Amino acid sequence: MKPRFVMLTAALLALAGAREAQAFERQHHLGFGGGFSLLKAENTSLAPGGGGAIHYSYGLSDSLNLLVEGGTSVLSIPAPEGFAGASGSRTLLLSSLGAGIGYSFDVVQWVPYVGILGSGYLAYGPASDGAVGAAGVQAALGIDYQVSRSFSVGLALRQHVLLSKITTYPSYTTAFLRAEYVWGW
Repeated sequence: MKPRFVMLTAALLALAGAREAQAFERQHHLGFGGGFSLLKAENTSLAPGGGGAIHYSYGLSDSLNLLVEGGTSVLSIPAPEGFAGASGSRTLLLSSLGAGIGYSFDVVQWVPYVGILGSGYLAYGPASDGAVGAAGVQAALGIDYQVSRSFSVGLALRQHVLLSKITTYPSYTTAFLRAEYVWGW
């Protein structure tokens, strides 16, 4: 059998069995998630960690959503190279709270989306010199799978760009698996 024929047949069967996903105006989504965080700190290697977030969205139209998200990551910051007396790693907690707009593409049960959020950040813990605040933006990319009309699961990817104060941490990325309750259809 030719690979193209097999792929085409599988795609047609998947679409034939899929239910239609629908987004509605005034639809609410409330959920939580957790997963992996990665910070690229200046003069150090990558700082991995984990975290969690809560999120809420409200359907302004069938494809535009208001997004509100808050989360915290616990990151392991390696000691800077050549830093006298430092060894191992130190803990940094990085919290964010943001709001913005998202655009959903309705495709059967799978609902991919993109968005942009303005955010405030707070870095604190042993790896920081006290609590440090910053402003920034988040580029949002994700996909949700509607298990039922009232429940969905998904993957949320966020690229955070810190615009002030925390200049030693220029690249911060989160990838969270999430679940949400949906109502108001």
